[in-house]
Amino acid sequence: MLFAMAEKIILDCDPGHDDAIAILLAHGSPHIELLGVTTVMGNQTIEKVTRNALAVARVAGITDVPFARGAHRPLVREVEVAESIHGESGLDGPVLPEPLIELDARHAVDFIIDTVMQNEPGTVTLVPTGALTNLALAVRKEPRIAQRVKQVVMMGGGVNVGNWSATAEFNIVIDPEAAHIVVNESWPLTMVGIDVTHDALATDDVAAAIAAVGTAPAAFVGELLEFFGTTYREAQGFEHPPVHDPCAVAFVIDPTIMETAKVPLNVELTGTLTLGMTVTDFRAPAPDDCTTQVARNIDVPKFWGMIVDALERIGDPKL
Repeated sequence: MLFAMAEKIILDCDPGHDDAIAILLAHGSPHIELLGVTTVMGNQTIEKVTRNALAVARVAGITDVPFARGAHRPLVREVEVAESIHGESGLDGPVLPEPLIELDARHAVDFIIDTVMQNEPGTVTLVPTGALTNLALAVRKEPRIAQRVKQVVMMGGGVNVGNWSATAEFNIVIDPEAAHIVVNESWPLTMVGIDVTHDALATDDVAAAIAAVGTAPAAFVGELLEFFGTTYREAQGFEHPPVHDPCAVAFVIDPTIMETAKVPLNVELTGTLTLGMTVTDFRAPAPDDCTTQVARNIDVPKFWGMIVDALERIGDPKL
């Protein structure tokens, strides 16, 4: 049952272990009305991440939410995937069930446009947790959506920190041209970057709390975190894996979970060492017409409490 003030969102993602958990959080939270899930290449190819999204839908018992396949490549560049983190399938670790639902017939770009235009102005939040290709294409095809959405809450980028290079975060650097379009649009935009999400670590206590839920979806998350933890430890030296993408959903559920700072934001497109860097200009107070802000800090116990609560609400749907 939806709460009266549930936030309508479209989750645009590239599952991906943390994207899968973001889907489960959005589905299980009573504060979210999940209007649709769209996919974009990123953590793996579009074929693999789309299949993964549909598998997660079965795990969660999602049967009444449209899933639409999106961009198969960046606007300009070649496809680059994160197999070192997410594995050959993009969702290695658990055995993935066969999907039960069919994809929406529309391309993700058209699904996003249709959904935003069919809902009341100022009611739909776009939550991209992968490359920003679909959003860039959508706002170029139908510019009116920029004035019609409530906000964009993106997981990507970072304030003075990178992970795929010294200066750039993966979601941004794999399609920096798309990111440049999205952050320079007129819609209100919040960047939830890796300087925040690197604090959202799946510690042993977190894993135990998820296991204690005792359902198949919770066990699925445990298997995701076990694989994710191993690759993050081997590839980037983390003792416990940071779980990035649900942080953006958590911000929509409760914006007080993070501090925010209004600041001009842009994306570097030409730097030899800084391609894909999200550039935040803190030299002076943000001008009145600034539409971008960045998240700073996160209430980690509240964040994980949201995920455990969502898993408890999802229960044990038949797979």
